[in-house]
Amino acid sequence: MNTMNQPSIGPKPYEKLGNQLKDLRQNSKESLAEVSGAVEIDENILEKFEAGIDRPDEEILNLLISHYQLKENLANYLWDLAGYYDRMPEEEAIIIEEAMAAAKQLIMVMATDIRTVYTDGVSIDCNKSGLQISFTQSSPQNKAMLVSRLGMSYEQAAEVIKALSIAMTYAKLSPGNSLLSPGKDV
Repeated sequence: MNTMNQPSIGPKPYEKLGNQLKDLRQNSKESLAEVSGAVEIDENILEKFEAGIDRPDEEILNLLISHYQLKENLANYLWDLAGYYDRMPEEEAIIIEEAMAAAKQLIMVMATDIRTVYTDGVSIDCNKSGLQISFTQSSPQNKAMLVSRLGMSYEQAAEVIKALSIAMTYAKLSPGNSLLSPGKDV
């Protein structure tokens, strides 16, 4: 008997994660199409996540966590189930850190769409390299929709906080005037 063309039913290495993701979707009374559309992935990919066959990459997992508006403890639990909190052997971690430091380059992203996007929510994810700030806006169904995401080092974040503080103080003293000129680095 030739079994080469028969689909194999393999292991489900992320079954617990998949069950959690499916429960979250069902508890929010959303279809696969609604959730996959909200996080901008194919419906079949979300099905594989929920089946435990595959796991979302870190960016998609962040989008799902944001979409479901999860509290930190449940978000951390999902990260753990996805295997992103697994500890690396110390030597491997050092090698990766050194390689990342050697490969570190300045990357500039120029936005081609300069419309102002207003937000009413924010979530911040931290790791050893810096921050990822996700700005959200409430939808008519009271779901947080991602409108923008920024990543920055801790050093740049400190400079942004300082610049925001100065700008807010200036705005109180002189409303309607711009403190920072376009293109001025923070």
